[in-house]
Amino acid sequence: MKKTLAVALVAIALVAACGGGGPSQPSGSTKVTMTEFKFDPSTISAPSGKVVFFLVNGGSVAHDLVIRDSSGNRKAGSELISAGDSSVFTVDSIAAGTYTIFCDQAGHESSGMKGTLTIT
Repeated sequence: MKKTLAVALVAIALVAACGGGGPSQPSGSTKVTMTEFKFDPSTISAPSGKVVFFLVNGGSVAHDLVIRDSSGNRKAGSELISAGDSSVFTVDSIAAGTYTIFCDQAGHESSGMKGTLTIT
């Protein structure tokens, strides 16, 4: 019984040590944590050109990050990220301006999951 318990505890420790889903944060990227129903930070500034986001879903449901320009046009969007996972989202070229970021899952934006991206 003690041996079985010891093996089970070691297995649990190994699984916990493996961590959650996703890559490490790349150098120079902007970390954005997504939860119900907000982005942290909700106001982001970055230089024009290539922008790299490190998205962490700290919530309990799937989220994504979509970039919309002032005319309402979708400029880019991340993949859907499961609860507890993380992902690197790269926008290869984005012009200077002010954009809205939001989660396009049903009801998330209207629940407050939106923010501002300023590209200088």
